[in-house]
Amino acid sequence: MMSERNIKIAPSILAADAANLGAELKRIEDAGADYVHIDVMDGHFVPNMGFSPDITKMLRKTTEMVFDVHLMISEPMKYIKTFSDAGADIITIHHEAMENPEEGIDYIHSLGKKAGISVKPGTDVSVVAPYIEKLDLLLVMTVEPGFGGQTYMEAMNEKIAKARQMIDNCGKEIDLEVDGGVTAKNIDMPAKSGANVMVAGSAVFKAEDIPAVIAEMRIAAK
Repeated sequence: MMSERNIKIAPSILAADAANLGAELKRIEDAGADYVHIDVMDGHFVPNMGFSPDITKMLRKTTEMVFDVHLMISEPMKYIKTFSDAGADIITIHHEAMENPEEGIDYIHSLGKKAGISVKPGTDVSVVAPYIEKLDLLLVMTVEPGFGGQTYMEAMNEKIAKARQMIDNCGKEIDLEVDGGVTAKNIDMPAKSGANVMVAGSAVFKAEDIPAVIAEMRIAAK
């Protein structure tokens, strides 16, 4: 029963007003968001640029919200500690960017942070099976990473369901997160497939009434 699973809403500040990020964080915090999703991009692993450690550190001073930092970069090992020091609570790296993903997971844990692994739409989620028990979070991309405002790929629902089965089989409490194109109108699809952390950018930050949208998402995900 999805109603028994604790749904967490993680607005992506990639879609926020960049000139007023502190105020934007306050808006989603007051609206009841659980995490803030921070997209870090290097223009190499994905064709866009994202948030820097310095911006993350400045934002950390404005809120106590959980910082869900998503490293969409080619050499994540070089920057894990930097983002840890900047205030990340969860650090997610891409399986595709690591020769040895377990090394990255262990390093994140050594810094006292929760560790996540993300897989792109074209990557079979079974690649995480050898080390799934080490994870705190598994992120399934539901768009090609790099830009906000894309359409949710319904073909990923089967992949989300497979990821949920893998998590349930390993017996560990692991968040299953989805990122890309999630709205109040389609959030039921990843929720029914087994996801419990929903990243939503444009659907939240472009809304006229953010509290109403987040509340609507929670209801639709049950």
